[in-house]
Amino acid sequence: MKKNILYAQSGGVTPVINATACGVIETARANSDRIGKVYAGKDGIIGILREDLIDTSKERKANITALRHTPGGAFGSCRYKLKSIGESKREYERLIAVLKAHNIGYFFYNGGGDSADTAYKVSQIGKNMGFPVQCIGVPKTIDNDLPVTDNSPGFGSVAKYVAVSIMEASLDVQSMASSSTKVFILEVMGRHAGWIAAAGGLAAREEGDPPHVILFPEVPFRQREFVKKVKHAVENYGYCSVVVSEGVRNSRGQFLAEAGLRDAFGHAQLGGVAPVVAQIVQSKLGYKYHWAVSDYLQRSARHVASKTDVDQAYAIGEAAVKFALEGKSGVMPVIKRVSNSPYRWKIGEASLGRVANREKKMPKSYISTDGFGITPAARRYLEPLIRGEDYPPYDRNGLPKYVRLHNVLLKKKLPEFEV
Repeated sequence: MKKNILYAQSGGVTPVINATACGVIETARANSDRIGKVYAGKDGIIGILREDLIDTSKERKANITALRHTPGGAFGSCRYKLKSIGESKREYERLIAVLKAHNIGYFFYNGGGDSADTAYKVSQIGKNMGFPVQCIGVPKTIDNDLPVTDNSPGFGSVAKYVAVSIMEASLDVQSMASSSTKVFILEVMGRHAGWIAAAGGLAAREEGDPPHVILFPEVPFRQREFVKKVKHAVENYGYCSVVVSEGVRNSRGQFLAEAGLRDAFGHAQLGGVAPVVAQIVQSKLGYKYHWAVSDYLQRSARHVASKTDVDQAYAIGEAAVKFALEGKSGVMPVIKRVSNSPYRWKIGEASLGRVANREKKMPKSYISTDGFGITPAARRYLEPLIRGEDYPPYDRNGLPKYVRLHNVLLKKKLPEFEV
C-alpha cells in the first residue's frame, strides 16, 4: 500500500510558507504512483495530536496552485513545542498512533529550529516504537537564523518589505522634517539575530541615504553613541531614520523591550522597543518623532514578495518530497549559494541534528565598525535575496486574489486526546 504524507506548519508564518506547501503537494501529486495522499495537520502539531487532519486531495488543482501566491498559513500553524521524549512520552506515543492510523510514511514539518528538533525526535522515536517514519524538516523563518542553509525561505520577502518600507517612509519624513517629524523609527522582528534589521540597510545606496541608524541584537545598545548618531543625521541631512530589531539589548544583556513574559517555545515575549528608543530621542534631543512596528505586516506582505524567495520556498517543498522518495529521513533540504555574481543557488541537504535548536547570528564582518550599519559584505549577501518581483494576481476591485482552502478533515479513528 502506498504511504501517505503528513505535512504541518509550525511557528510564525511567512509570506511564502504556502509556496512551500504548494511545492510539497504538487510534487506529491506528480508522483501519485509512489505516494498516496497528502494530509495536513490543522494548526500544526496540535492538530496532529488531536487527529485533526486535512485531506488536501479534496482541493482543486487551481486552489493548490494559488497557494504559491497566498500569504499566511493555509492549514493553520501553532506555537507548541514538544519537550524531550522522557517528558512528553504520552504525546510522542499519540503522534505515532495517529501516523499508524492514517498510513503515514512521511512526516514533513515546516518550521524553524524548534520544528527541526521535533522532526528529529519523531524520526528517533518512530524507530524505537517499531513504526519508522521518514521525517523531513522543511525550513522556514523570517529571522534567517537557521544554520547550515545559506538563507531561510521567508527571509528574502521580509527583507524586501523592510527595505522598501524604510525607503518610502523616509521620503515622507524628509518631506516634512523642516517643520514637523525629524526622526522615524521602524521596529522589525529579530529576537537574537539582526538579519531583518540589516536588510533595512539595503535602502541606503549613497551617503546620507536612510536608514541612518540600525540597531542590532548582536551589538549592545550604547545610548550616548546612539544619541550622537541621531543628532549627526538630523544636523547633516535634516532628518534621521532608524531601523531597530526587537531583540536589542543593553550592555548588561537585558532586552530594552523585555515584557517579562514567555511564549510557548520559552522565548522572551518582547513588549516593543521602538517606543523605548523614541523616548530616548525625545528626552535627550527633543526632536519630534514617529515610530512604527512592522510586526505581522512584514511577514504577510505577499504583494511585495521577492521572486528569489518564492522560487526557493517552492523548491524546498519540492525537494522534501524527492528526499522522501529517495528513502531519506532525519534530514532537511537547504539552500546552497553557488555564486554571488551572477547569483546562483541550488538545493542541498543537512542533518536535522545540525539544524535543531541552533541560531545563526549576523557575522561581525557584516556590521559596520561603529555598530550602526551594514558593510559591503553584508550587502553582497543580502541583495540577491530580495531580487525579482512575484506579484499575486489581482481582482477587478484592485485587491490580491488569495485563496482560502476548504480544509476538509479526515474522519477520526482514535479516541479524543487532550493537548
